[in-house]
Amino acid sequence: MAPWPQLLLLLGLLPAAAPASSKPRAAGAQAWELASPELREPVRFALEMYNRGRAAGTRAALEAVRGRVRRAGRGSLYSLKATLVEPPCNDPTVCQLPVSKKTLLCSFEVLDELGKHMLLRRDCGPVDTKSTDDKNETFSSFLPLLNKDPLPQDFSVKMASIFKDFVTTYNRTYDSKEASWRMSVFASNMVRAQKIQALDRGTAQYGVTKFSDLTEEEFRTVYLNPLLKDAPGRSRRLAQPGTSAPPPQWDWRNKGAVTDVKDQGMCGSCWAFSVTGNVEGQWFLRRGTLLSLSEQELLDCDKTDKACLGGLPSNAYSAIRNLGGLETEDDYSYRGRLQTCSFSAEKAKVYINDSVELSKNEQKLAAWLAKNGPISVAINAFGMQFYRHGISHPLRPLCSPWLIDHAVLLVGYGNRSATPFWAIKNSWGTDWGEEGYYYLHRGSGACGVNIMASSAVID
Repeated sequence: MAPWPQLLLLLGLLPAAAPASSKPRAAGAQAWELASPELREPVRFALEMYNRGRAAGTRAALEAVRGRVRRAGRGSLYSLKATLVEPPCNDPTVCQLPVSKKTLLCSFEVLDELGKHMLLRRDCGPVDTKSTDDKNETFSSFLPLLNKDPLPQDFSVKMASIFKDFVTTYNRTYDSKEASWRMSVFASNMVRAQKIQALDRGTAQYGVTKFSDLTEEEFRTVYLNPLLKDAPGRSRRLAQPGTSAPPPQWDWRNKGAVTDVKDQGMCGSCWAFSVTGNVEGQWFLRRGTLLSLSEQELLDCDKTDKACLGGLPSNAYSAIRNLGGLETEDDYSYRGRLQTCSFSAEKAKVYINDSVELSKNEQKLAAWLAKNGPISVAINAFGMQFYRHGISHPLRPLCSPWLIDHAVLLVGYGNRSATPFWAIKNSWGTDWGEEGYYYLHRGSGACGVNIMASSAVID
């Protein structure tokens, strides 16, 4: 298999190597020269957070660091791999025996929004310093062990060509080290997408998407909502189920109750988009006007939820009631980051009176949707990183209903070639899925779609 950097260079994805600098290295500068200058602030912040609460003389020092950055809008996510050295412990009041210095390998995820840093992940463990020498580490060591089967000899050549198309399609820009890393992640993801494809029982197709250069951890950290699986949120009354059978198919998009697909960007704000989508539909059905409502208002003013770090629809409904309504997207536009709350009651165009929890029976959910409008739900996003089109139906152990991590909007249901589906409006833009929509098997409780269904109530 040809080396990744050589293939990337041949395909025009890497710049030609610059001549080596003859400038002598300043003492103590090695750690920073392993990373680009723009990583200095996030690395300083990560080290500061690691040492928080430690007494002088016990704080770890930075020995070496490398990093990668992914940008979207005004935010940047830094993935850092750092070697830290903790000082030896020779204090007899603390240590029974003298302890030599300890070397740790740490992985940090730092989010930077307009200069404000937030530590999303810290994972440190002892390491053999010999194995962390940057010059000896190969790109294959970064590949997750997703497929133990031998790969074809021309695998790297084909993958480099596909990766080049991906870079062009999604307008990616990388420096040389980042391009090599992202290609290794991309290749690993394509193997993983093939395995998801082989195990899917529906008609879905998985493959290259705009998220294909992200590790699974990066994708979950930035785009999903871990709070959904940890807490039920505020208790709500159960809506009265309908008594009539649902129509064989229904789609609120064809009836004017659904706004265009939106894009949450690099922010775990799916909970806000799910709720505003539901309220948009409820207002349309009760007042006859479709308004695109402000998710940013919820990010800024809902103090129970955690903005880009996740939230719960039940809390969002309560926030809307307590605030006195929602402004429109035009009046309170989306920024994809936490700001100071600037809600104005005079500008509120929509209000809600209450919210209700809906039945976990999918037949009753379909009947409620057809009569009352789009429904806020939460699902396990397994496989959605690579979803392209078709009806997704993962095996239940792979897509547990008890591990939901993404809030979306049910807008309709029906059948394709005798396969029942839910039509789901997502919030990752129209360049994902079927023009921004996801289709999930209906009637099997797939990925927990029936676990957390809810709606606002407008009198």
